Amino acid sequence: MAGAVVIVTYNSAAEIGSCLDAVAHYAPEWQVVVVDNRSNDQTVSHVKQRNGVILIENQENLGFAAGVNQGIRFLPGADPILLLNPDARLKTGLDLMTADCRQHGLASGKLVDSSGAAQAGFTVRRLPTAVALVFESLGINKLWPSNPVNRRYRCLDLDLNQPAFVEQPAGALLMFRRDVWEKLGGLDERFHPVWFEDVDFCKRALDAGNRISFNPAVTVEHDGGGSVGQMPIGNRAVFWYVSLLRYAAKHFTMLSFRTVCAAVVIGSIPRIVAGGIRERSLQSVRAYGKVIWVSVRSFFQADVSEASPAR
Repeated sequence: MAGAVVIVTYNSAAEIGSCLDAVAHYAPEWQVVVVDNRSNDQTVSHVKQRNGVILIENQENLGFAAGVNQGIRFLPGADPILLLNPDARLKTGLDLMTADCRQHGLASGKLVDSSGAAQAGFTVRRLPTAVALVFESLGINKLWPSNPVNRRYRCLDLDLNQPAFVEQPAGALLMFRRDVWEKLGGLDERFHPVWFEDVDFCKRALDAGNRISFNPAVTVEHDGGGSVGQMPIGNRAVFWYVSLLRYAAKHFTMLSFRTVCAAVVIGSIPRIVAGGIRERSLQSVRAYGKVIWVSVRSFFQADVSEASPAR
């Protein structure tokens, strides 16, 4: 069986058509599975119009990780697997990335914007350290993006026109062999509904002895923020920080994890103030109040297992 493209959608009606058109043009032999997480727009009807595209309609939003695992299980013989965001459009074929994937275990290509410029800082990153997440939580990376920690984390020192082995490509374009996914037990569905599940998967894959190849000859035009942009701003903040803390709890030492918890609390305070002034509402107070509560609870319990507000 040929490889499979797995696309997880949530209110993706505006993007899914062009995404599927590009797959049909550049990878016509690949099977395509769209897993819809209870969209309330026209996503499902658009997909149903496509011949040969398999559609899985979930009756609730299971989250990105669960959607990916569901799509892969639906085609037990497909290998390799390409994760592709609905707001991403192939601009080249997949042969080079497939060859790299078969050899090394995982592979990716270059994400570009509508002008063709590489999406530096997003296409590939290094695995986050505790210091990187502290800087992120405190807003240092936003206020001083050229700081050494952020440059290293976002691979701003990497030439995106040259092939390389990398640590964490964006989940918007990530290919892996089926045996890698099976040995790792799939994506961790506790990262719900989104964020850091791809980072965690890449870290576990590297820890298991695989390599991740980046080949800029394979390019994808990526809009970014499609499904995530459908979430209320307050929910986005809560989901992002809960997933960040879950990653830190899973992969950092206890001291580093608690340091990240403290940084999230401290960084949330000015965000409450700024959000209240900007929005003239209690939305930021409620959202970051929840973030602070989760962080403090996690600090003392040394765990984020029951902290998610998503379910």
